[in-house]
Amino acid sequence: MATPDDAETLTHRLILPRDANHHWTLHAGVLLSLALEAAYATAYRAAGWHANLVLKRVLVIRCFEPVPIGRVVELRGREVHRARAQVVVALLGSPLVGRPTPWMDGLMQFVQVDEAGRPEPLGDEPDIVPRALDAPWSALRDRGLRLLTVRS
Repeated sequence: MATPDDAETLTHRLILPRDANHHWTLHAGVLLSLALEAAYATAYRAAGWHANLVLKRVLVIRCFEPVPIGRVVELRGREVHRARAQVVVALLGSPLVGRPTPWMDGLMQFVQVDEAGRPEPLGDEPDIVPRALDAPWSALRDRGLRLLTVRS
């Protein structure tokens, strides 16, 4: 289980020509796949070795600038909210070389399920998500909490 000291999960990926759209930048479908892998790894670390998580929904994915082929991207992930059987993970694309701001961000909700696929509690571990997160995680958590109120 992640602790407050190592709460972030880092994922790196080289953007190859097969990942590109007709503008030779990262294709949206590949971005979603990459984000889901990074978010699942983050949620799994947060839930612990016993995790049996499924994606409930993508709350939001925003891409702020195109990523050209040949670039290595870094996605940072962090658990920002936890309820009885769910974990909400925030993602942040570390700024590209020569740029001051993240290239993407996102939020995904995962649910712990039993063998029948029904939600089950995450366990008795204490809540490790701090009430006051540092920026940019606090803003992402606030956005996620607002989006959770919207029914899918």
